[in-house]
Amino acid sequence: MTRGIIIAGNESPLLSALGAEAVKRVTGCAAALIPHGTGGERLEDGRQAEDGKQTKNGENSLTFLDWNPASPVSTRTLVLAARNRLEHIDEALLVCVPPSCRRPPEELAPAEIDRLVDYNIKSWFFLVRELAAVFKKRAAAKNAERPDGTAGTLVLILKDINAGIRDDLPDLAGPPIAAAFRSFAQGLLISAAKAPYTVTAFSSQEAGEEAAFAAYVFKTLEDEKRNGGKWHKYGKTGFFGR
Repeated sequence: MTRGIIIAGNESPLLSALGAEAVKRVTGCAAALIPHGTGGERLEDGRQAEDGKQTKNGENSLTFLDWNPASPVSTRTLVLAARNRLEHIDEALLVCVPPSCRRPPEELAPAEIDRLVDYNIKSWFFLVRELAAVFKKRAAAKNAERPDGTAGTLVLILKDINAGIRDDLPDLAGPPIAAAFRSFAQGLLISAAKAPYTVTAFSSQEAGEEAAFAAYVFKTLEDEKRNGGKWHKYGKTGFFGR
């Protein structure tokens, strides 16, 4: 039985690299994107990923699903759609690459502030809520067929691209969003001790290392002895978890 993988998070080179690694390993996986930027604009050429659009690697494919991160109803629909396409969700990768906002606070429109919070903080609560419910229902049905005996794995991935960067105009969005995600992930690691699913987390501050970081994430997930309950840090000086 092939693994069912869903990848959700900020549209970014890291999410693309994780998708490329996923399709090397499984027949099909699903992805959902948080729009890039404070105004909801898309990365690079501004095109939106169409619902059902696929990126293929041989016989394997990554299917993009529609998602409004600010909506709990859309989030529930996303998880249901992923289950229908994949048959089951074994691993859910939540990818936080915080957007930056280097502008004076008085220039921020209320709608932009709402989008920043809704897309990059509230969205994770909505998504984890739905995924946890799916994993618990699967465990209750006693049909967890994973080798580690759990009903699934929740993976929190943070690319802290703002770490160590100094600028005359500070980033008002990236650092607080990264801090919120890090605290949320840490709380999930602790609370999952009694859950029927596994939680693990990864972080990196390395620029331009997306492909290597993505490969490290999947290699670690496939190493059952190191998988659960840890925060794994990727860096040029070596890999270590805590």
